[in-house]
Amino acid sequence: MLSKQPTETRQAALVAAALALAAERSPATVTTAELAQVVGITQGAVFRHFDSKEAIWLAVIDHAHRTLLHRLQAAAAAHAAPLPALRAVFMAHVDFVVEHPGVPRLIFQELQQPHDTPLKARVRGLMRDYRLLLMRLLQQAQDQQALQPGTDLQAAAVLFIGSVQGLVMQSLLSGQVGAMRQQAPGVYQLLQQAMSAPCATQETP
Repeated sequence: MLSKQPTETRQAALVAAALALAAERSPATVTTAELAQVVGITQGAVFRHFDSKEAIWLAVIDHAHRTLLHRLQAAAAAHAAPLPALRAVFMAHVDFVVEHPGVPRLIFQELQQPHDTPLKARVRGLMRDYRLLLMRLLQQAQDQQALQPGTDLQAAAVLFIGSVQGLVMQSLLSGQVGAMRQQAPGVYQLLQQAMSAPCATQETP
């Protein structure tokens, strides 16, 4: 058993355990007994740190929200021009999924629920912040005339996110999540060609 630790430390350990187990199989099959075993505490102790198993998954999404958005913002900030920044955001998202395949497993599972849930609400919050980041970069690209004239920015954001989600879905189906890193550059190149002005496409690696 691990020594007594602050609630924040235990919560972080339980979130990490949930992510690790969800990377291997459906999150619906993960039990609090398994989480307790991974962390090294009793099953009863799990509920001293989280009110329910749902609360653990909510904490997983909150962790993913913070971590993913931080990575995407850092990737965008590393480039002065919007098109290279968009490519960096795309690749950063792919890298995040390769490292944390349990996150899309959890999201895809929850989206199958016919009714609204607290977890769906958290996912919507994540997607809202993601879109805000994309819209800012797309607006900059449009202002600099780096996009095709008349580009629908909302549609471009949907296409951007959908392209990543398509890669994720195929990688989960094949069981080869790491292959996303090899496939992503080609997919992004097609996306960029669809929305970029010809001269911008030639200038962007």
